[in-house]
Amino acid sequence: MAMLVSALLAACSPLRTFNSVVPKDKGGQLLVRGEAYGAHPRQQLDMYGPRQRARGGEPLPIIVFFYGGSWRTGTREGYGFAGRALAANGFLVAVPDYRLVPEVRFPAFLEDGAAAVRWVRANAARLGGDPSRIVLVGHSAGAYNAAMIALDPRWLGDERAAVKGLVGLAGPYDFLPLDGPVTRAAFGGAADLPGTQPINFASKGDPPSLLLHGARDTLVYTRNSRELARRLGAAGVDARVKLYPELGHVGIVTALARPLRGRAPVLRDIVAFAREVTGAAPRPPERSAS
Repeated sequence: MAMLVSALLAACSPLRTFNSVVPKDKGGQLLVRGEAYGAHPRQQLDMYGPRQRARGGEPLPIIVFFYGGSWRTGTREGYGFAGRALAANGFLVAVPDYRLVPEVRFPAFLEDGAAAVRWVRANAARLGGDPSRIVLVGHSAGAYNAAMIALDPRWLGDERAAVKGLVGLAGPYDFLPLDGPVTRAAFGGAADLPGTQPINFASKGDPPSLLLHGARDTLVYTRNSRELARRLGAAGVDARVKLYPELGHVGIVTALARPLRGRAPVLRDIVAFAREVTGAAPRPPERSAS
């Protein structure tokens, strides 16, 4: 299995293929598939939860996980490994799709992300979750989406109070000027370019943040995480940066999968932070988790 996974990654195979072959966390299960949070075909999400829960236990804290793909690729089906891994550690987990470039540009993918969070809040109780304890987690472009929704009050308004933490994996938070085809396609034409950058929304009262990055990332440089943490810290916000020496841009998210967890404690770090900021009781992970 390890050799097959390595071959898939070397060939840059889509994560949907990766997800189909890696062993799944048996402690997490799919609860809801393809639930619509809007009218567009891509405005759908999947929900995961722990396979075993103590009867009469308190409602679960929630993680909303936004995947990456340069705002132009990605499917929620490709990230079941992440949803199950986080759910196995005691969270109700949402993995939403969102509209992509070139059909849309900024801010449509943020509007979708905020709509997905609102749907989760409105439906959490019936799925065993606590709508007042949410952590936004994202990778790459998804980390950008999570950061903007967590830091910029335009997207959630008063409901932003339910966001207790932000976890960004290899996120682009400070990328002006738009000097590449990916950012020009997603953000070109925005009337207020500074208003597209997460670093410009760091302010007092923002949720605690954990910014994770692979030191070998040559696609999104580590300065993005360092600078956002610096801005948040200057505003009095708890902001932490952790670099993984052996990981690159894709490896930081595939390290959530069971066969690759030995490369870096990405899952452990996310889970510990999410439990801390939501006040969740410790939960022993399943034996295969690291």
